[in-house]
This record gives sequence, structure tokens and C-alpha cells, in this order.
Amino acid sequence: MEILGQLLSALPGSFSQGIIWGIMAIGVYITYRILDVADLTVDGSFATGGVVAVMLILNGCNLWLAMLIAFIAGLLAGAVTGLLHTFMGIPAILSGILTQLALYSVNLKIMGKANQSVNVNQTDLLISLRWVKEFAFHNPIITVGVVLIVLIALLYWFFGTEMGCSIRATGANLNMSRAQGINTNFNKVLGIMLSNGFVAFSGAFLAQYQGFADIKMGQGAIVIGLAAVIIGEALFGKIFKNFALRLLSVAFGSVIYYIVIQTVITLGMDPNLLKLLSAAIVAIFLAIPYWKSQYAEKHMRKHKGGACNA
Repeated sequence: MEILGQLLSALPGSFSQGIIWGIMAIGVYITYRILDVADLTVDGSFATGGVVAVMLILNGCNLWLAMLIAFIAGLLAGAVTGLLHTFMGIPAILSGILTQLALYSVNLKIMGKANQSVNVNQTDLLISLRWVKEFAFHNPIITVGVVLIVLIALLYWFFGTEMGCSIRATGANLNMSRAQGINTNFNKVLGIMLSNGFVAFSGAFLAQYQGFADIKMGQGAIVIGLAAVIIGEALFGKIFKNFALRLLSVAFGSVIYYIVIQTVITLGMDPNLLKLLSAAIVAIFLAIPYWKSQYAEKHMRKHKGGACNA
């Protein structure tokens, strides 16, 4: 009963973190599923969003303006990766690694040190860990939840436009898109920019939530993003067919991921093994579709073999 009580007490925090990282996971979904591009810029651009937002807030900038500038910083990071890939011909995965490496120095230069705190008692913030159990609009679950719904609505509208459809077509079939006269290189850059904009926006929220920005706060972000995408698709893929609901399922996947992590910690697992657990979760959920297809193929072969013998 004591363990159950600890878990229930920790659930609001896990839920709020899951929603915050859910915005980042939607950014990962744009490159991983829509564009079909392996982008590793995420680990760097996530920290960039947090760093930019915290430094602007400490210098008296309006909170929502700081969030917008953090989003723009993410767009610029994505633009660098996109141009390295399309203009310079560097493979997408290497382009992301190069940008991620460069962003480490950029983030250090912006902060002037490895981390920078922002105290909720001395500075106005949009969200904070301290408010996670309060029933008010500044509760992270409510604030970020509303923002998440708005962002999903905007993405649903955007990917229904001619530009959005051309980006989806680029990811679905690159050669056919070129044959139809679509500028696939431009679409790749735009898609990677949009993805990293959302990632940086999420980083700006997390920095306020935890009360500091750190140079390594984005470490392993791509694993969490992929875990959220895969979990969301595995659990809700057959239920959510609409594009907006698919984006929402990614956010649900992030929440479930953090609840699982919190449950394991509450049960007494060594926190040093969390990265190993994350890798295992992603590997298992990535393998599930393959196992399903293998099982279905084997079942069909048996069925055909039985029909032929008859």
C-alpha cells in the first residue's frame, strides 16, 4: 500500500513531464514518420530551446515571447541540418550529428556556463514543478495540455494545406514527388525546421518546469521521442486513424512512457539503469510490428499449405 501511495503521489509529476515531452515527440514524429528522415539534431535543439528561454526570461523578456524565440531558435537549428543534408549532400543522420555537436558550443556560449537556474520565487514562469498539484491554470498539466491541443490543431491545419501535403508526399515517395514537380529539398528543410522548432519549444517548457537549463538536458531526447512515437502507434494505431488523433497518440505515448519509468523507480529499480530501460522499451516496441508481420506471414503460409493439401 505504501508503494501504491508513493506512485499515486508521483503521478501528477509524471503526467506533466509526459505532456511536455509529448510536444518534443510530435517534433520527432514529423521527421521520423512524415518525412522519413533520421534526424539526430533533437538532442541539441531541445537544450537550445531551454537555454534561450531561460536566458531571455532572466533578462526580463515576456514569457510567451521567450517561448516564441525559443521556437525560432529551433527552426534555425533545423535549417542548418536541412541545408547540410540538401545543399551539401551530407547524409541526414550525419547532418543531425554535426548540428547537435555545434549546438553544444552555441548553448554554452549563450549561457556562459554549463547550467543556469531560474527561481520561480524571483521570476515569473509559465509552469513550475511546484504547481503540479495545484488546481489552477498555471498547473503544468493544464497549461501545457492546452498548448498541446492548440499545436496539434495548427499542425492538422498546416498538413492539410498544399504545402503540408507536399511535405507528406515527399516523405511518402521521394521520386514520385520529384516527378510531380515538387521541390523535395525545400520540403525536407522545412520539415526538419518545423520538427526542431517543436523540440526547442518543448525544451523551453521543461527548463521552466524544472527551474533550470542545462547543457546536457537534451541528452537522450531522441530515444524518449522515439519511445513515445512507437508506444503511441503500438497502443493507439488501430484506434486513431485521423491525422490529428495520431499526433495526440504520440503525446499519449510520452505520458505512458513516463508513467512506466516512474512506476519502475517507485518499485525500487536503480536509477542508473534508466537509460538501459529506455533502450529496452524502444527496442521491444520497434520489434512488435515486425513480430506481428512475421506471425501473420507464417499463419498465411500454413493456411495456404492446408488449402493446397485439401
